Amino acid sequence: MSTVKFPSVLRANVGGAREVEAGGSTIGEVLDALVAAYPALRDQLFTDEGELNRFVNVYLNGQDVRYLDGPSTPVAAADEVRLLPAMAGGAGEARRTASGETRRSWGDEAWRPAAR
Repeated sequence: MSTVKFPSVLRANVGGAREVEAGGSTIGEVLDALVAAYPALRDQLFTDEGELNRFVNVYLNGQDVRYLDGPSTPVAAADEVRLLPAMAGGAGEARRTASGETRRSWGDEAWRPAAR
């Protein structure tokens, strides 16, 4: 069985565990085994069509499986699998300029933080 590691955002779906063991000879089989053991993961990992959600990154020993063989990527017992859902940012931090104009803290080259 390989070791699957979870970020804090997914741990509630696996009983709070940082990592679990999962069987399977491919990434797809490992993910299927995880969902069978922890059904709450299904909505986090897969689309309604059963495809891996495009916002979920799966790494095998530090390599993104999208650049390997995707769900067909072979997995050995000593391998480490990491699941990392992409995180979206908020609206950023708004600041007012001296002229009263609101600027965001990113995507706006004119905004600079105040000197301390």
